[in-house]
Amino acid sequence: MTDPKYRKALIVGAGTGLSAALARAFARDGLSIALAARNPDKLGVLAEETRAQVFACDASRRADVERLFADLDQHGAPDVVAYNASYRVRGPFIELDADEVEKSLRVSALAGFFVAQAAARRMVPQQHGAIFFTGASASQKGYAQSAPFAMGKFALRGLAQSLARELSPQGIHIGMWWSTAGSARSAGRRRPTSLTASSTPTRSRPPMCIFCGSRGAPGPGRWSCGPGWRNSDRDIPGSAAERANSDGPCRP
Repeated sequence: MTDPKYRKALIVGAGTGLSAALARAFARDGLSIALAARNPDKLGVLAEETRAQVFACDASRRADVERLFADLDQHGAPDVVAYNASYRVRGPFIELDADEVEKSLRVSALAGFFVAQAAARRMVPQQHGAIFFTGASASQKGYAQSAPFAMGKFALRGLAQSLARELSPQGIHIGMWWSTAGSARSAGRRRPTSLTASSTPTRSRPPMCIFCGSRGAPGPGRWSCGPGWRNSDRDIPGSAAERANSDGPCRP
């Protein structure tokens, strides 16, 4: 069930796949939407469909991210932020171009930090908000000839885990989803075009635990197995710090 407290969503790295499905899901839930991408011209149709604002932003540049959030502050900061951008480099390891690998890590991981930090600085004082990251199977295991992508997605998952433990006690939900829900095949790869109700980020049951990687939420009212995705971690014994660093019922 959608949480009525959420009002404004920002999707960074918006495009035509998973992020478009997220925008439509947010729109159905009544959130106002902002879409950000390096090339905003491609977002015209989606923006019209979801009545979204569109912004140009290269998230790998911290100045761009700060400018984006400053622009959004004029009408109220978003309380849901989704980071979807990534950059892939493929090839035999010994032939990889180091500059391209650096770019991949900046877009897939460091830019996620820029966006999450800017979002958290606005959410923490309000004790309210949600920050989400787009993962992949490479968030859990590396594949041959795809080392840079795995490096970036592993780093992004580590960021999500750390933020969950630190910010969940302050009222900030942190999550990461794998783009496998409601997908269609394109060029032999799974390309998501829609989301099930249970994987909509403002709903209470996302598809995968960022701590142990298990699929499906363990029960109503929880974001996932680990404490960072819970609506409440009060059932974990010990101090607040101990609860924040506990994996709860999941077993990584």
